[in-house]
Amino acid sequence: MLKASKEIKVVGVIWVVATVAGVTLAIFAHRLLPGMLPPAASSLAKSQDFTLGLFTVLAVPVAMLVWVVAAYSVITGGSRTMPTDEGPRIHGNFKVQIAWLVSTAALCIGLVVYGLALLPSIYTPSAGRNLVVDVTGQQWQWTFSYPSYGNVTSTTLELPVNVPVTFDVTSRDVTHSFWIPAMGVKVDANSGVVTTAYVVPNLLGSYVVRCAELCGLFHAYMQSPVHVVPMNAFTRWISKRQATNA
Repeated sequence: MLKASKEIKVVGVIWVVATVAGVTLAIFAHRLLPGMLPPAASSLAKSQDFTLGLFTVLAVPVAMLVWVVAAYSVITGGSRTMPTDEGPRIHGNFKVQIAWLVSTAALCIGLVVYGLALLPSIYTPSAGRNLVVDVTGQQWQWTFSYPSYGNVTSTTLELPVNVPVTFDVTSRDVTHSFWIPAMGVKVDANSGVVTTAYVVPNLLGSYVVRCAELCGLFHAYMQSPVHVVPMNAFTRWISKRQATNA
């Protein structure tokens, strides 16, 4: 009993140290590893980055407990020789089992509720007049059309900064997935079906549209540039595209 109590204390100390180190690393990972996540070019992306960080921080203590107990058991309980007799019978600790189940279940349920509460923000249009962009995926290219500007089309996605955008997404062939990592937008592109996503780009810069659904041989190359520009630059771009399309 004394030995078991001592081992529990040792494991507990190691777990606390490992948890503190893991949580610190999770909190400051974006500073220690710049470029690990794309820049957040919308409030939606910032919310998703925060959620990812929160989930990681809450998962660290659970993961560290499992890893520390497993590592300690292997290091201290291992044997270099083949055992010649059966080990002692071990009975589970009912209180520990209940505490583990209750704590992990509460953690999972809390995260599910948190996620469900944030989910509607992805599919709720922003206030104000939205710029509608029709997005069409096909093997292996994205095409963007602007209904408000005479259905001007382009393989480059141009967006004015701080203007609410509605993406109406579909496909001409197989299932694709319209994904702008920097803006937190990700929605399936299905043939014959239009799915909708909303975002307000709030950071000037150049980003990328990717396909996040395996769609064939050149899936990895199904990328298009995204430019978030001032409104006057967007208007000039539209005028040039209208002349080119004409």
